[in-house]
Amino acid sequence: MVRYIAKRVLLSVFTLWLVATITFALMFMVPGGPFLAEKTPSAATLEALNQKYGLDQPKIVQYRNYMVKFIQGDMGVSLKQRGRTVSQIISTGFKVSAKIGGLSILIAVLIGVPLGCIAALNRGKWLDNVIIVVATCGIAVPSFVVATILMIIFSVKLGILPTYGLTSWQHYLMPVAALAFYPTAYISRLMRSSMLEVLGQDYMRTARAKGLSQFWMLFKHALRNAILPVVTYLGPLIAYTLTGSFVVEKIFTIPGLGNAFISSILNRDYTMIMGTTIFLAALIILMNLVVDVAYKIIDPRIKLK
Repeated sequence: MVRYIAKRVLLSVFTLWLVATITFALMFMVPGGPFLAEKTPSAATLEALNQKYGLDQPKIVQYRNYMVKFIQGDMGVSLKQRGRTVSQIISTGFKVSAKIGGLSILIAVLIGVPLGCIAALNRGKWLDNVIIVVATCGIAVPSFVVATILMIIFSVKLGILPTYGLTSWQHYLMPVAALAFYPTAYISRLMRSSMLEVLGQDYMRTARAKGLSQFWMLFKHALRNAILPVVTYLGPLIAYTLTGSFVVEKIFTIPGLGNAFISSILNRDYTMIMGTTIFLAALIILMNLVVDVAYKIIDPRIKLK
């Protein structure tokens, strides 16, 4: 396993370099610049700002300088949020996004896995049909639509929940629900399909013939094998959700990493775009590695090569 992890780490470094290179190239293809606002500064001011941040140098020189500083642990300063480094902004935003994302993932797993098991055990019955309909709606409806509906019902109509900020536990309810709705639906569908496949295996028929109770048969034999596809899905889901849903954070005015990422794109904040993109890519790569190792722990028959 150590050899496998070392190989994956080397591949991860190469992947991060590739992501950083592509992002840097695409970033400068977009028209505009970080210092062009509604009131365009004078040519002298613009030249001084570009010179201060090294944007007057050739692109290849800017790329080399950024990569050298990044290797040394320096992601630079924000071009729009003066006096703040990219690392500080990412650290602050990630803490906020991680709270909301962690809660939504926990809810999605705690609700989605049991719903999928219940649907599989009641295949073809009314309960199975209800769960399938709800899960299909959850997959089809985007998170920003769910967020909007929640705001209309609980804020506009009922007036019981706040619509922006994170100053109390009530502020977390709607953002967490909006983020958890899709993964809950997807996990339940995924768990149902996987559980149906496992329940049809020979060893499950043998366990049933031995007279094992349905509860023991489900949790002792079926669940451990059926949950592997869910573990695969959790890798990128955790990475995406912990960094915050861009749209949901924007709707509820949450000062998370997703909101900072969108603002950096709109403002052409080059260093912030690079930092958040690399951070998200690194998190996705790390979660995929954790999932592969978790495979081995859940099912010892799996060989990591």
